Amino acid sequence: MVVSSSHAGETGTSPTHRDPWLWPFAQDSIWNMPIGSDAKYESANLGPAKHVGVDIEYHVKTTNDDPTVPIYSPSGWQTRWPGKRVIGQCVIPADLVIEEARKHYTPNAVTVILQPDGRTIVQLQPACRPDPTAKRIVGYRSSPNLDLYGQGIGGSHFGSGLSGIGGSIRKGELTRDAPIRHALKINLWAKRYLYYGEDRKGFRWPADRADSYAAKQYGGKNPQLVMGSLLAIKPDVTYEQLNIQTAVGKKLFDALQHYGAYVADDTAWDAHDLCLEVGVIEEVKEATGLKMASSSGPMFDEINRLVSALCIITNNTPQSIGGGGEPCLPLAATLIDPTGK
Repeated sequence: MVVSSSHAGETGTSPTHRDPWLWPFAQDSIWNMPIGSDAKYESANLGPAKHVGVDIEYHVKTTNDDPTVPIYSPSGWQTRWPGKRVIGQCVIPADLVIEEARKHYTPNAVTVILQPDGRTIVQLQPACRPDPTAKRIVGYRSSPNLDLYGQGIGGSHFGSGLSGIGGSIRKGELTRDAPIRHALKINLWAKRYLYYGEDRKGFRWPADRADSYAAKQYGGKNPQLVMGSLLAIKPDVTYEQLNIQTAVGKKLFDALQHYGAYVADDTAWDAHDLCLEVGVIEEVKEATGLKMASSSGPMFDEINRLVSALCIITNNTPQSIGGGGEPCLPLAATLIDPTGK
């Protein structure tokens, strides 16, 4: 099995270095902090969904030879191309293609573009570029641009304001031997689960917002369960108790128990979605025969059981990321800033 360069240099169970593009952000970032010994768990009371889905994200690298193009705001949600007005610019690969929305298909299309300096990321949603010859890209832009070597909290999951690359399941992470060593992102049906009230307006740290329709459409009853909530499986729960048998399911179980998942967006229907880099679905299907997005089958059943076991870490704060106390696993290797800062 091919091991990604993000885990090269691994000794025992702890990597000695990491590639900031494949495993970004500071070791004490929300995305890299394991659950702590002082974490307080409260059942999230998430039931099984009719569909287990995915929120596909595009993670794109550029070089100095790639063109700088204007960023246009989308023409709309249902039809995004060719865009309305220029809202900025960025470098993109000349051949980048991100498909247009269509009837019954309006993906978030969260897109993160690494600029040629190797550290600045531009984040867009919903991105669109169906014509690879077009000298433009469409999408609302998250501001400011972020640094792969920084904390990496914010970005273009605009339902919460959370990162478009932090918490993402990357290519190779579900098919190689090495475990997932970071938090995940999960989208839930806000009408059923997420809370909005005068005491908590649909979000909590590290999210900085809820959906614009939250006051009218969020229907959850628990003020702890909102955009930005950190969800995790209790440390005493086992594979056997949840009947998790597949290798993919066990990888997800371990990540959810050791790092958790942040609520990032609204699925807007009866579905639980994990946030995956484009290409992950195909490689999992090819390697294992499992479908990451389905309404039946082994992966559907296991993800529903994993989500139903999730609890809210109620004391996840800037001062106690993951609940505080002793992290359950070693911290990620420190990124060596090439500028010496």
